[in-house]
Amino acid sequence: MTAMTHTSAYDRRLKMVQDVLSGQTELGEKAARDLAVHVLRALDHIPERVR
Repeated sequence: MTAMTHTSAYDRRLKMVQDVLSGQTELGEKAARDLAVHVLRALDHIPERVR
């Protein structure tokens, strides 16, 4: 039996943005994650009707 771990929707979105940033830039893992946090924070503040 394998242990199941829960990954929140935020963590999945964060990883997706981090992977894109890492793949399209020369940012290191920590820098890409830090920037991904800022990107998601900005996106989350855009009103739903505008998105």
